[in-house]
Amino acid sequence: MLELVITLIAVAGGLGLICLAAAMRVIKQYERGILFRLGRISGEPRPPGLTLIIPFVDRLHKMNMQIVTLPIPAQEGITRDNVTVRVDAVVYFRVVEPTDALVRVEDYRFAVSQMAQTSLRSIIGKSDLDDLLSNREKLNEGLELMIDSPAVGWGVQIDRVEIKDVSLPDTMKRSMARQAEADRERRARIINADAEYQASKKLAQAAQQMADTPTALQLRLLQTVMAVSAEKNSTLVLPIPVELLHFLERGARDGQPTDRKPERPEQPETHEKPEQPETPEEPVPEIAPAQEPASPYLDALTGPPDLGAVLDQPQERVTHAEGRPEQP
Repeated sequence: MLELVITLIAVAGGLGLICLAAAMRVIKQYERGILFRLGRISGEPRPPGLTLIIPFVDRLHKMNMQIVTLPIPAQEGITRDNVTVRVDAVVYFRVVEPTDALVRVEDYRFAVSQMAQTSLRSIIGKSDLDDLLSNREKLNEGLELMIDSPAVGWGVQIDRVEIKDVSLPDTMKRSMARQAEADRERRARIINADAEYQASKKLAQAAQQMADTPTALQLRLLQTVMAVSAEKNSTLVLPIPVELLHFLERGARDGQPTDRKPERPEQPETHEKPEQPETPEEPVPEIAPAQEPASPYLDALTGPPDLGAVLDQPQERVTHAEGRPEQP
């Protein structure tokens, strides 16, 4: 009898341990437990730690409360200025109401993903290409607001939305590169023109100073010669300014005893053409007398025309220097 009682106690204890093990649940720090008792939610979400449920009656669902990083697939759309682009983004969200996220929506991850894709397409159609490339902060805020509005009822809070990349067609990339190059060239020309303007003002002031003191021009010329000669060049091109010639001319005039020019006798006005000065006649080279023709035929050609004499003479063949007879 005692052995039977001990056996029953052992069996009851074993069953109790099995039931206790089946009733024990461990909830991690980043999770919350939703208890369903006979299909209905019982009480508030269970906190992290050890919790007990009724086996075969209660069912515990654990909800992850961590921030979820959800990439949005690249969406192709047409911007407001009719440019085809592909934009992909990423959404950061977390569950704030585990009961609503489990009960009100079948799969809150899939729901947030679809809402993000739809909102991203809507943002692409409402924005310009320049906004997508340079004003992303404003677009991120608008996209976050569009996703967060329906997600509030799902017990999900959108923390942040970021546009990762904007893919453009190759033709648009080349057009933008040409535009950027033209803009850079325009800035370079403006900077160069501004530099030329400032340099011209300084040169004008320097020229005015040199005009007041002509000796400064000679000193500047000597400095230029020294700078060029320091390069060890074999050829030196020395420019002489016109002002230096005027300076030398004034110095030559100051050296004369008087500045009065000699008076020239007045010539009587006449309408006759001035006589051309006689030029000495050049000696005419003597021409050697021509040699006598070698035949009457040549004599007839070089001399006065005498048709009778030419016709009475027999025809002769002229032999070239090479020895070939020439046909008459």
